[in-house]
Amino acid sequence: MQEPTFSTIHHVAIIVSDYQKARNFYVNILKLPILRENYREERQDYKLDLQLANGAELEIFALQNPPKRPSYPEASGLRHLAFKTDTIEETIAYLESCGVACEPIRIDAFTGEKMTFFFDPDGLPLELHE
Repeated sequence: MQEPTFSTIHHVAIIVSDYQKARNFYVNILKLPILRENYREERQDYKLDLQLANGAELEIFALQNPPKRPSYPEASGLRHLAFKTDTIEETIAYLESCGVACEPIRIDAFTGEKMTFFFDPDGLPLELHE
C-alpha cells in the first residue's frame, strides 16, 4: 500500500454566529471572492464558500445559536487562522481603515518574520504573517 501525501490544505471551515456580519467581514473587508453561497433549508443555516489565493477555500457556516468558544485562545481545536501578506504594514493600515483593530506588529521568534493578530466578528483570532 502506498503512503498518502498531504500536499496542501483544501479548506478550513468556521462557524459564525451572525451570517451578515461574517459575510461583510470576509467578503467586503478581507476581499475573499465568493465561490458558492447557499441557504440550506433543511438545516436552517447558511454555507458560504470563499476562495483563497492559493486555491484553498474558507467555508463559513452560520448556525442558529452556536455554542460560544470555551476559552481564548488555548481551547482545544483551531487556535487561529493565519493569512500570508506581502506588506504587513499596508495590510494593517487597510484593515484599520475598515474599523478592524490589529495588535502591534511582533517578530516571530522562530522565523524572524513580521506578524500580528486581528479578530473576526465572533472573536476568532486571525493572524497576518509576512
